[in-house]
Amino acid sequence: MSLSICVIGAGIIAQHHLKAIKEITSTQLLAVADTDSDKAMNVAAKNEVKGYTSYKEMIVKETPDLVIITLPHFLHKEAALFSAKEGCHILLEKPMALTSAECHEILRCVKDNGVKLMVAHTQHYLAENITAKEYIETHDLGPLLMVNDSRFVPYFNPDRPKWFLEKRKAGGGIFMNLGTHSIDKIQWLTNSAFTFVKANLYYPTAILQTDVEGSGTVYLETSTGVPVTISMSGFSVVPTQRTEFIFEEGIVKVEIGKGVFITKEGKYTALKVQELPDPFVLQLKDMIRTIHGDQDSNGNYAKLLVRTIERIYESNDQNKGLTMNNDHL
Repeated sequence: MSLSICVIGAGIIAQHHLKAIKEITSTQLLAVADTDSDKAMNVAAKNEVKGYTSYKEMIVKETPDLVIITLPHFLHKEAALFSAKEGCHILLEKPMALTSAECHEILRCVKDNGVKLMVAHTQHYLAENITAKEYIETHDLGPLLMVNDSRFVPYFNPDRPKWFLEKRKAGGGIFMNLGTHSIDKIQWLTNSAFTFVKANLYYPTAILQTDVEGSGTVYLETSTGVPVTISMSGFSVVPTQRTEFIFEEGIVKVEIGKGVFITKEGKYTALKVQELPDPFVLQLKDMIRTIHGDQDSNGNYAKLLVRTIERIYESNDQNKGLTMNNDHL
């Protein structure tokens, strides 16, 4: 029997999910909803399904098995709670919610209504990251000494939806939106979690009408004592997405879109990156496995990522390093 799906939101990310649905024969797209009527109807027509301007009406009428939520961050909790109460499994775009408290509400609601949740952390499905993880786990590189992560991207370009630049809607700036990817990637590749953070963030309030940060450097320590730096800039940059894992016996450098490189005789040598299906296809297949009970939900993990971002902002505001106090999670 096909898994019936409705997609909430018809923006850029939704297009990736819609493409993935088409590629998996065991799924069936029922409808798409977006508050922008033209966008909703155009995307629906392109996919030969119904279009709605109200996701609540769509869910009630279509009764899908699964909803994929691709809304602005501040709408994640409301949409997830409504979907769970209607008996729908949920694939929720990251970040899970604006705060760890909101994440807790979602987890409790999902449990109470007997549905499955997966948060879309696509770093686990990128070919470069998978190649690097397998290399690290199958080669004796000695102890991991440090990790350096750099992400530079023009964050304040005119095409970015305005809600990204409002803290109450986005939850934060470049670290909430893109820093989540870096934290997720590093934790996944090192099989650890962060226990300490110290942040120094820059808010461009003097030059832009925004209350979110546009750059910064964060120092963290993993549960195994490894020091990590994450540096981000959203201004005039050469686009960069690079993570260096520095071991006693060599370096593994991951550059998304460029490849995976290892040090050999004082030089970088490229590894052969695996040819894999589209990350959104792999992700949807994992969602299906989660629904069938073959894989655990990643909800608590996603909540921890949001809590780590919260501690980054708290560290910057208090101008001091903070431990990850997760007792309330």
